[in-house]
Amino acid sequence: MTEEQKTGGVEETFISHLVELRNRLMKASIAIIVIFLCLMPWAAHIYDLLAEPMMVALPAGSKMIAIGVITPFLIPVKVTLLLAFVIALPWVLYQLWAFIAPGLYAHEKKLIAPLVISSSILFVTGIAFCYFLVFRVIFRFINNFAPKSISVAPDIDSYFDFVMTMFIAFGMTFEVPIVVIVLVRMGLVPLEKLKAIRPYVVVGAFVIAAIVTPPDIMSQLLLAVPLCLLYEIGLFVAPLFVKATQAPAESEETI
Repeated sequence: MTEEQKTGGVEETFISHLVELRNRLMKASIAIIVIFLCLMPWAAHIYDLLAEPMMVALPAGSKMIAIGVITPFLIPVKVTLLLAFVIALPWVLYQLWAFIAPGLYAHEKKLIAPLVISSSILFVTGIAFCYFLVFRVIFRFINNFAPKSISVAPDIDSYFDFVMTMFIAFGMTFEVPIVVIVLVRMGLVPLEKLKAIRPYVVVGAFVIAAIVTPPDIMSQLLLAVPLCLLYEIGLFVAPLFVKATQAPAESEETI
């Protein structure tokens, strides 16, 4: 085979991969758009559901305010789009898996598939934990602490930004076991080293909680404590995951 034929074959393979990637992205995007359009008639109700933890904590008869001209329309649309992405997440992950799976060995598929699935479940679990537990505690504490001379009426844009920040913080916190597993499985950090740095992880968890959450001890504990517990879960699961996803050559070396 000549050098030109080799170059041409590489270019064709690269182009075919780009076409495949484009098709997968289009399928994922179409799913999100279709779900978004189906949810749009209920966009206002979806935002009301997101705002429920705050509304329950506010005094009876209180409402949020919208300062911007198009904010009453734009914020519910953003919330609906994010919900559409979460609903379509299994399909999006399947498209990602279908794109990378043909190039993986059998033991690599055993490694990637559980990580993709479990990381998605953990991220959504972190969001649910934040919505159903953390928000109830934080908003009740803040509104009970507010002076009686203040009329509490949060702006929906600020509320949306705060909620998204908290969702991302708790979603990423619940990814800690995946981070530990990857570090151990890839041989980047020995398991013994990760166990030895537990005290630093605890301090780091409280520092992160102090930065991300409101300045009250309860919300900081609600982020820092799960982070520490999830780190311990990662330390427990990592050896089991490494053993289950070893390549045949790696298994022979360990025998």
